[in-house]
Amino acid sequence: MTQFNAKARANYSVQDYTPKPKIEGLEICELRRFNDDGGSMTELGRLEGGKLQAMPDFDVKQVNYSVMEPLAIKAFHLHSRQTDVWYVPPSDKLLLVVADAREGSKSEGVVQRIVLGDGKSFLVRIPPGVAHGAKNLRPAQPSVIIYSVDLHFSVGDDCDEGRLPWDHFGAEVWDVERG
Repeated sequence: MTQFNAKARANYSVQDYTPKPKIEGLEICELRRFNDDGGSMTELGRLEGGKLQAMPDFDVKQVNYSVMEPLAIKAFHLHSRQTDVWYVPPSDKLLLVVADAREGSKSEGVVQRIVLGDGKSFLVRIPPGVAHGAKNLRPAQPSVIIYSVDLHFSVGDDCDEGRLPWDHFGAEVWDVERG
């Protein structure tokens, strides 16, 4: 067995590969992407009566398109009634951070980091009470989020678009993992 020098031994660790806690009610659905020599197509969802076949209890009320500038962080959003379903195109790359802020939830306090885009296609369902935000991981290009919600956006008394500070769950949650 090879022996490490003293400095390497002092800093040596083994990465933890055990499954991380999951947020109750957070769903991630892998989407099919069809490609050929002329390009590609991703089916974001089939609707039946305003409901996604992949998430039949989610009633689509509004679809939004958001652009994030390079390395921008937009966080944290928090809804008491609204469910979001996010999609990031495979050509883009975002870090989605979600944190369960629901009092009494089985996963209360759990924070998850999910890379979206980066060659893959997923829908992510974010239930009410789960704080969410994103960081564009692309250093020189904008990234896009296409998302559906089950409430119409309102700026009035009925607004369900709350905020928490970007570092509410610790500034390090946005750091790119090294090592």
